[in-house]
Amino acid sequence: MSALTATIAGIGFWNDGLPGWPAAQAFAATGALPDAAPARPSPQLLAPNERRRAPGSVAVALEVALAACQAAGREPATLPSVFASTHGELAITDYMCETLAQDPTAISPTKFHNSVHNAAAGYWTIGAGCTEAATAISAHNATFAQGLVEAMLQLAAGSEAVLLVAYDGTAAGLLSTMSPSEGLLGGALVLTRVGDGPRLSATLRDGDASAAPGPLSARASHNAMAQMLPLFDALATGSDRAVLSAGPHRELALEILR
Repeated sequence: MSALTATIAGIGFWNDGLPGWPAAQAFAATGALPDAAPARPSPQLLAPNERRRAPGSVAVALEVALAACQAAGREPATLPSVFASTHGELAITDYMCETLAQDPTAISPTKFHNSVHNAAAGYWTIGAGCTEAATAISAHNATFAQGLVEAMLQLAAGSEAVLLVAYDGTAAGLLSTMSPSEGLLGGALVLTRVGDGPRLSATLRDGDASAAPGPLSARASHNAMAQMLPLFDALATGSDRAVLSAGPHRELALEILR
């Protein structure tokens, strides 16, 4: 396949103890953590009541999405979006499975609508007043790479800019034994066809992505979306390349021109 290209116009990032892209860059450079980091994102796109009730996976997705748009100087309502999550909201999915098995009529309608995989995309489009296309994608350990390919293909097909959001939260209950994931981790990129910012080139090829973990990868290795971190490590440390898992015996090779 020919290489896909995009410019990274804005970056959003959130991890436990690293509440923002500047904090992540500082950690990658020095190993220092900020003082008094919040325990959970507080996405300003939501009304206060919704902000408190939204599950952690939705909160971290909206937090990084808005941060990336602000960094790019883009109005959120104008951007088509791709939301990538390995598992969606695992804790609520575990609740749904357990309740359906024991007392099906006791299912909470609120938890049901937060259990769907496109919950974060739905909160985003409503909160931002966005009527552009929104895609929710999952591809197990290749979720971030396939989300990135989807976003870059939308650019190649004519979109001027696309928002890519990747996130996962903490697993709970029996599902945590099958699909483990710890903590909150989210990353977002506003990708454009032209403009200022690092220039990204991506090529799918045969191979099994493996490399020594960078500082962000080592710190958040137990989150299901740690698969995105080779790219964020490269962006934070100034490296000009990264490799992502893109499926069984496939990888996405990334080159970064600054």
